[in-house]
Amino acid sequence: MEMDGQSIFIGKSDAPQRLELRFANRHGLIAGATGTGKTVTLQILAEGFSRAGVPVFLADVKGDLAGLSRPGVPKDFLTKRADKIGLSPYEQEGFPVSFWDLRGEEGSPVRATVSEMGPLLLARLLELNDTQEEVLSLIFRYADDEGLILLDLKDLRAMLSYAVGQVDELSERYGLVRKSSIGAIQRRILALEEQGAEHFFGEPALDLNDFMRTDATGRGVINILAADKLMQTPKLYSTFLLWLLSELFEELPEIGDPEKPKLVFFFDEAHLLFDDAPKALLERIEQVVRLIRSKGVGVFFATQNPLDVPDSVSSQLGNRFQHALRAFTPREQKVIKAAAETFRPNPAFKTQDVITELGIGEALVSTIQERGAPSVAERTLIRPPASRLGVITREERAQTMSGSAMTSKYATPVDRESAYEELADRAERRARQAEKRAEREEPDERSSRAPKQRRRARRSNRQSVGEAALKSAVRTLSSGFARELMRGILGSLRR
Repeated sequence: MEMDGQSIFIGKSDAPQRLELRFANRHGLIAGATGTGKTVTLQILAEGFSRAGVPVFLADVKGDLAGLSRPGVPKDFLTKRADKIGLSPYEQEGFPVSFWDLRGEEGSPVRATVSEMGPLLLARLLELNDTQEEVLSLIFRYADDEGLILLDLKDLRAMLSYAVGQVDELSERYGLVRKSSIGAIQRRILALEEQGAEHFFGEPALDLNDFMRTDATGRGVINILAADKLMQTPKLYSTFLLWLLSELFEELPEIGDPEKPKLVFFFDEAHLLFDDAPKALLERIEQVVRLIRSKGVGVFFATQNPLDVPDSVSSQLGNRFQHALRAFTPREQKVIKAAAETFRPNPAFKTQDVITELGIGEALVSTIQERGAPSVAERTLIRPPASRLGVITREERAQTMSGSAMTSKYATPVDRESAYEELADRAERRARQAEKRAEREEPDERSSRAPKQRRRARRSNRQSVGEAALKSAVRTLSSGFARELMRGILGSLRR
């Protein structure tokens, strides 16, 4: 009953309930109140995908999913549940796990370059208003046109400082740019650095192939992002996961509907993705979720309230696991009614009533079946996990990390030449040119020195013929470079 090679055993109602691997890229939703069993459902799905050779990515927001890396501890209530659903033999096992951490403390560092993230997601991370977001987009466009690579926040700060001195040129080329807007962005970046975001931006940038590995036995590697501390900065958490999703969408080739997914992506605390998201961003998220299934990626959202996921996205989630919800207020009753309406009715019971009656470890389950139709809602007792329930020790985490090739690959940051160094070099060249011009000018009589200094200052602000030619050449070359740069649906840079 454990595995049939084509599906994942979820649990049992009147009959065994399974998730067909070929329909796992139709996405899914895991919902329910705190303490009703959402984490266990996520855990047994991750185990099932790993057994089937499907890599998994998930964020560990409470620290209790790290137990996937260790065999479970036999407990009476788990054994009784296994017996009740006919899971025999019920064996404990750990799974191949790779730990990741934006700070590089609890796992291998995860980094992206500023250029790769792009202006749209960075504006969300910085919480910019519409005007500031437009200015940031112009700064990115200017950097792309000039062939300037933005790797880390140091590069972005340098680019913004440079732009302050080039406001007239920027306004002429791209439209009105105000220094005050640039200053506001600079202040937001300082606030972002105080939250520790500078650890995320830089190189070596994440290679998506490192999220899509199998071990020597063919089991899919479960990539676990340490997110307990990251949840203290929810905008960074949600923006990072959204960037990762957009990178998968942009980089993976179209493969249609495979026999099993290439990767399954779990987005826990899904409400953080949609809270305060502008309409334009929501439309792009909807587009990514709709289209990424053809890349062989399944996306499962986990949240307490199923209404946290907008209808335009929720309608694309074909596999549903609804744990108990409580109905003590009219608003909660409205949520339960809406959740019940997302299921295909089962004539044996009233879905709305069952949602409030479910016990811990029970869920209403509906999965995609033949011809892409969802099954009727089934009241299901979820199978017990084979891996450990709960946290692992620091020593166990360190042991897993020490055996990972990812630790050595990403441990040491790389700071290659980029916009910061190029702009500093430009400033130095301008200073040397100004010195040479000053040396060529013959000193005049003391009485006429001041007027000449004024004339010299005016002349120094103009471009020489050589400077103009150099600038023209740079623009010609960089415009060619810019033609090689393409940004995707969410503004991230295509590699």
